[in-house]
Amino acid sequence: MAKKIKKSAETALEEIAETAAEDVTEELKEIATEKLAAIPSEETVSEGKKTEKKEKKKPIFSILAGERVITESSDEARELYNQSRFGSLTENGKVELSLLEALYLLERSRLIIKSEAGKEIVLETYVRKARKVEPNFWIRYCVFKDMRNRGYIIKTALKFGADFRVYDRGIKPGEDHAKWIVYPVHEASVFTWHEFSAKNRVAHSTKKRLLLGVVDDENDVTYYEVRWMRP
Repeated sequence: MAKKIKKSAETALEEIAETAAEDVTEELKEIATEKLAAIPSEETVSEGKKTEKKEKKKPIFSILAGERVITESSDEARELYNQSRFGSLTENGKVELSLLEALYLLERSRLIIKSEAGKEIVLETYVRKARKVEPNFWIRYCVFKDMRNRGYIIKTALKFGADFRVYDRGIKPGEDHAKWIVYPVHEASVFTWHEFSAKNRVAHSTKKRLLLGVVDDENDVTYYEVRWMRP
């Protein structure tokens, strides 16, 4: 009698184990099915890549004309001005860029620059031409590029007797006055106290802060803010 009871218990345990194993197997199948469904197919990934490619902005055609670069008349070109204040908007809907602005956009593949004869100008050739036109071009460009990368709008400041005027973040020309005027210099440059004082007077008279953008041999920029102080 004891043997029969023992055997019945063993049989019951085996049935329970089999049932449990079947339940676990079914549960694992369901989990695996859910995981596989969550993985995108090659076709889905391919479609995502196509969408990203479509969203990439197409380059804007432009012409190098002496000391300026003139863009085509297009919505993309006008967006450069409206959104980020690159260049100035002309009456015919084109955007007139400085050589510095054009190089910045060229480096980011936002611009295709051609000569007046219609030949495309590559980056190295463009820099060589710009250096012939503008003195201290590369030092000035290092400061311009650095300011733009930091999120500031930077424009020329010739009427103030400086290289650049810089607007605070989130401010566009026309919405408020520039906060700084900037003089780019190489770290090995030398100027007299009279020249230094003259730069400070320009900033003071225009009610702006003076920044010296010092460029080292690695093209990194360090800024020094200078202010008038009365003892």
